[in-house]
Amino acid sequence: MPVIEEIKQAFSKVGGVTRSLSLAEDAAQKIREMILLERLSPGTALPERDLAEALGVSRTPMREAIKLLANDGLIQYTASRRPFVADPSLDEICDYLRVQGALEALAGELACTYATDAQLLEIDMRNRMVVERADGDKVMSFNRDMDFHDAIVFASGNAALTETHGRYNARLWRARFMSSQRIVSRKSTRKEHASIVKALLTRDKFAVSEHLKQHLKTAETNIAAAMCEQASITRAIDS
Repeated sequence: MPVIEEIKQAFSKVGGVTRSLSLAEDAAQKIREMILLERLSPGTALPERDLAEALGVSRTPMREAIKLLANDGLIQYTASRRPFVADPSLDEICDYLRVQGALEALAGELACTYATDAQLLEIDMRNRMVVERADGDKVMSFNRDMDFHDAIVFASGNAALTETHGRYNARLWRARFMSSQRIVSRKSTRKEHASIVKALLTRDKFAVSEHLKQHLKTAETNIAAAMCEQASITRAIDS
């Protein structure tokens, strides 16, 4: 099947982009979701012209959308500057996760000192929304999970930390999405979230730091298992 037909077929169920202030951002968000759901699998070539045609936009916003996703680490380029869906190794992902764990632990410590009571209650509320999963909408459930973590970072009151966390988080979205979809790990994830919230509400710096570090270590384990499971499925299909 020609590349353009594969891309059109992949995007046919989600439609084109909405006409907002930034077509590039809209297109990037649509492609990001397709990568998260693995409708565009790692290593998939992303011809700019075909993507633009599939999403019903011109090549200028599509070129900018690809740059945005490349900045997020979701898209990489070949030596001849042809974009494709990034396929980072487990070692690369874990390197980012360990830095992310340190960033979130620091954010939790700072939140214990600087967050308002209203901000801490907001974090608690966001955690409850994660527990109340949106049935059938994997991306929405995942976004709620990320909103919980982002709220903790925002409550730190440290703009530099928030900016750095955002850059790392963008590169880890697909990996953390994979982790969030493992049903067997959801019970432990809920327990870890509850421990994080409890430590924040009591403003226990040490406890919240340790719980957040452990949460990211759990993500490492889940991602490694998810990648192993995916590799087994791929081998079975190929055979």
